[in-house]
Amino acid sequence: MALAVGTRAPDFTLKSKTADGLVDVTLSSRFGQKQTVLLFVPLAFTGVCTAELCDISSGLAAYAALGADVIAISVDSPFAQEAWAKKENITLTLVSDLNKTVTQAYDVVFPALAGIGDTSARAAFVIGVDGVIKYSERTPTPKDLPNFEAVKAALAS
Repeated sequence: MALAVGTRAPDFTLKSKTADGLVDVTLSSRFGQKQTVLLFVPLAFTGVCTAELCDISSGLAAYAALGADVIAISVDSPFAQEAWAKKENITLTLVSDLNKTVTQAYDVVFPALAGIGDTSARAAFVIGVDGVIKYSERTPTPKDLPNFEAVKAALAS
């Protein structure tokens, strides 16, 4: 079960691969400034994850208009994420939770996906400027997408 609405969002600093090299992305650096949409996705280069992040990338302006940054988290290495982003034109921030510490902190571990090992479940969180979770959803299966209309409604509230 994913962390509940009203819970203080666990802070994290994870690596992202950019043109400038590996950079730290820290959730709490956005507190007091912007809301944050956290999207947990199981694995890079998979069909549903690619479709989800390509759709979000093409609609980033809508999230920015609601005062939010979007960060996607997967258990892939930042190097695999960078290759995936380049191949698929994914433009949102991708961060690596290779050790699964953030996935565990948000209680969204998907055990033994396709028999290959634990990954992040597909999940969405809206973190308010105060650092408190305003929306929380873990989808029933990795093939199901979060309710993005509900995510946007939470951002607008």
